[in-house]
Amino acid sequence: MPKHPKRPRDPNQLAKTIVDMTTGVAPRPSASLGNKNPAAVALGRLGGAKGGKARAQALTPEQRAEIARKAAAKRWGSKEK
Repeated sequence: MPKHPKRPRDPNQLAKTIVDMTTGVAPRPSASLGNKNPAAVALGRLGGAKGGKARAQALTPEQRAEIARKAAAKRWGSKEK
């Protein structure tokens, strides 16, 4: 199931769709929770919000430096000409 409604690829049709949504002729896509339990969604957001900070506090400075080195190597390794 797509997370967002399919938009037209033709620029003219896309422009008409945007104008229709803006003027209220067509309904705007809503970011509803669907069939998800709101309590579970809130709990997941809570864990996601503190996850990185908690992991950073649990790591030693040497471990964080090693992770940063690996990330930089991965990020810049494919940029070579």
